[in-house]
Amino acid sequence: MSPAMVEKLSVLVDGGKATPGPPLGPALGPLGLNIVEIIKAINEKTKSFEGMKVPVTLIVDPKSKAFTIEVGTPPTSALIAKELKVEKGSGDPGKTRVGNLTLAQAIKIANMKADAMQAKSLKARVLEVVGTCVSMGVTVEGKPAKEFTKEIQAGKFDKQLAG
Repeated sequence: MSPAMVEKLSVLVDGGKATPGPPLGPALGPLGLNIVEIIKAINEKTKSFEGMKVPVTLIVDPKSKAFTIEVGTPPTSALIAKELKVEKGSGDPGKTRVGNLTLAQAIKIANMKADAMQAKSLKARVLEVVGTCVSMGVTVEGKPAKEFTKEIQAGKFDKQLAG
């Protein structure tokens, strides 16, 4: 199968709730694929991200009608929002706080994003999650995220973060 013959389609879908409507249906229709089958497969693969937008890449061979589905992970900010059960981050992170993340939750998110993050160590990934909290107006363990970042860098949580 030469790479030139492959159709690639990247879309954002609602985790576990993709439908044959836009953006998928209209894009898949011309390829002559079984849309229902593809939607089912996407929903199967994204159901753990229910309630979130998930990036999905569909790779199709128009000749054989074979397809592969690659599921990305939602952005860190979306995982934080889900963990805190808030709609989205604060519009004014300097003043408005939308929630407080525990270190355990930050570790959980860092692990969910392990494949997508550049950072290799758990400590570095948690720092990335906490960094996202700064711009969202989310405190960590009751402290401003920037302050918590300094504590992590100072080695205060190395026991928990020895990943």
